[in-house]
Amino acid sequence: MDLGTIWFILWGVLWAVYFILDGFDFGIGSIMPFFAKNDEEKRILYNAMGPFWDGNEVWLITAGGVTFAAFPRTYAVMFSALYTPLMLLLFALILRGVSFEFRSKIDSPGWRKIWDTCNFLGSFLPALLLGVAFANIFKGIPIDGEGILHGNLLTLLNPYGLAGGVLFVLLFAHHGALWLAYKSVGDVHDRAVALAGKLWPILAGVVVLFLVMSFAMTKLFTNYLVNPILFVILLIAVAGLLLTCKYRRDGRILASWGASAVLIGTTALFGVVGIFPALLPSSLNPAFSLTIENSSSTPLTLAIMLGVALVFVPVVIAYQIWTIRTFRHPVTKADLEYDEAY
Repeated sequence: MDLGTIWFILWGVLWAVYFILDGFDFGIGSIMPFFAKNDEEKRILYNAMGPFWDGNEVWLITAGGVTFAAFPRTYAVMFSALYTPLMLLLFALILRGVSFEFRSKIDSPGWRKIWDTCNFLGSFLPALLLGVAFANIFKGIPIDGEGILHGNLLTLLNPYGLAGGVLFVLLFAHHGALWLAYKSVGDVHDRAVALAGKLWPILAGVVVLFLVMSFAMTKLFTNYLVNPILFVILLIAVAGLLLTCKYRRDGRILASWGASAVLIGTTALFGVVGIFPALLPSSLNPAFSLTIENSSSTPLTLAIMLGVALVFVPVVIAYQIWTIRTFRHPVTKADLEYDEAY
């Protein structure tokens, strides 16, 4: 296996890990206005996200950094062709980060409402925009041989792109409801479990719809039909979807969240494997697509990066495991009395 292919696999895995980890944060923020009945419950939701959200976004930086260093031409065209949605994503993430720190600075319902709104928008919009962006990548973006986009933001808001956006919003909302159920007790826990149960059939329907649209409107299944062994990815995704429901009904909430993580990760990998060896397929002409061959860095650069990744990625993983283990206990009313609590 050549270095370009290794980095393509790592590129897909890093995005999948980011969706899994920041997905539950996005999900909790997205359901907050419709779930939390009072300020105390909002604080429980904030504290269910609080110790994790900034660490989770390290994976976004890592995935973006890998795109920049391993596939610089893809990075340049991506941030040019998808400039508007990516800038909206950036501003939404900034608002979300600020909301965590500013919400409690002034004891005023109006002040808190402003930052609650920012947290909701900073959670819902990234979920939607990431879904729209990656669905369009899976479908193919209308870029020419010079990497220039033939279209605008409305071009990206096509039926398949919007279906991807809705899918990501539902995946993350369901993922977030399960994490909230794991991190809460009493009435909040029970309602979070119930919400996950209500979201599951809707999510299952959208997953099926997205697969049908992928088969009819994209070339994602080409690699799978050529190499049927790859259908294992879809089988694992289906198993994850079914097990989230089974484990939730059995009261095994953490296991249900883990199955949801498998579902999100394999959903992302389904698309990445489907477009291989392209990173940005062109819907105008396959010859205009940005692939491993025409957009990767030099072999020396890829080799040095691989060495760096083998040293530092395990450090990030170790930190993530430590964080989750340290703050794995449920959030209770007593926890809200600490000065460090949101």
